[in-house]
Amino acid sequence: MINVGIIGTGFIGPAHIEALRRLGNINVVAICDASQRGAAARAAELNVPHAYSDVATFLQHEGLHAVHNCTPNHLHAAINRQIIGAGKHVFSEKPLCMTMDEAQELVELAEKAGVVHGVSFVYRQFAMVQQAASMVRYQQLGRLFSAQGSYLQDWMLEETDYNWRVDAEKGGASRAVADIGSHWCDTIQFVTGRKIVEVMADLSIVWPTRKASLAGAATFGAQSDETQYESRPVTTEDMGFVLFRFDDGSKGSFSVSQVSAGRKNRLSLEVNGSLGALAWDQETPQQLWLGHRHKANQLLSDDPALMNPDVAGRARFPGGHIEGWPDAFRAMMQQFYQAVEQGKPPATQAAGFATFHDGAQVMAIVDAIVQSHQQQRWVRVSA
Repeated sequence: MINVGIIGTGFIGPAHIEALRRLGNINVVAICDASQRGAAARAAELNVPHAYSDVATFLQHEGLHAVHNCTPNHLHAAINRQIIGAGKHVFSEKPLCMTMDEAQELVELAEKAGVVHGVSFVYRQFAMVQQAASMVRYQQLGRLFSAQGSYLQDWMLEETDYNWRVDAEKGGASRAVADIGSHWCDTIQFVTGRKIVEVMADLSIVWPTRKASLAGAATFGAQSDETQYESRPVTTEDMGFVLFRFDDGSKGSFSVSQVSAGRKNRLSLEVNGSLGALAWDQETPQQLWLGHRHKANQLLSDDPALMNPDVAGRARFPGGHIEGWPDAFRAMMQQFYQAVEQGKPPATQAAGFATFHDGAQVMAIVDAIVQSHQQQRWVRVSA
């Protein structure tokens, strides 16, 4: 059994624990949170035997093999650094850190330490995303022309919607692009096998000030009618629109929004080629739309018997048994822990999951998008 610890038990930490327990070869032995009392309460709730409030002490837990960093963004770099320094395999929530200098440092530290390193870009793990990537890889769409899509949510629609992600000191200089646009960029690069190398962006803040609950708010949480508020300035974008160029010269565009009423978590993408097109929507994840010029369009389901042979195994159940976000999360953990079992990070191109290299590259895209908006011009993504 592989012994795993979790740092951070907010919205995403328990999702990591649930996915890990589905693998069958993982023991979640300890959690760490900001206060000992809170950590102990969460440990009891999640049936985890040990609880800590100090990261250094937590990392000394006997027999610990791997650690998941599920903390707020501003803590990622320091904690990832500590995990690597302790010689543990590390799986980090995105973003990897807050700056490109930190990202490059973490990549170098992880590679030097020889630990397996991963970043939580989950959407590439969906069976139909794997199918889409296979179709592009085998040129079933012909020559790639363009890609477009969006990632839309509504949990920040109202003036009273506020949590730590709005605070640039905790969430970073970018919010919607860094939080959900990063997922879109990773997914489209995985599907197309191409890298985004240049961007032109226009970002927008819908609420220049927001009313923050004095009691605090959880991600995707709702406020009661009796909540007390204070006004706080907003410097991070609620939505954004991006033109981009791939490294092969093909082009695309995407938009992100956390203020699109009725869109709960809709990541969608479309890829257009000389022989056909494909489109995928995360809210109907078992379907892949295939577009044709001279015959009827198709709607492919995630039936292993109908998928390309190289990815058929990524659909774990027979057709019609819908697999969703928790199943993709499980698949991501399975890919990561296959590498952990081998005791060393896989070759970058062979990794079945996003590594620190991918996390750093997507951070470079986000940085270029922010710079493009500020300077109102095309910006190259740093190598």
